[in-house]
Amino acid sequence: MNKVSFEVPSISCGHCVNTIQTEVKEIPGVLEVWADAEQKTVLVEYQDPASEKNIIKLLEEINYPIKE
Repeated sequence: MNKVSFEVPSISCGHCVNTIQTEVKEIPGVLEVWADAEQKTVLVEYQDPASEKNIIKLLEEINYPIKE
């Protein structure tokens, strides 16, 4: 199992949190997702076949790009 944390500056409300958690959980291999509007962070626990690259790509697709 892997854990990764991202800074996502565009998280601003509960709706953003819900959208991120719902969408990222649909990636095969994602075990858990925590998004925090106050901290503007997303923490993901995952295993194969999910990858950090898959998660970043999905966040970009749903208009929540990570801060690099």
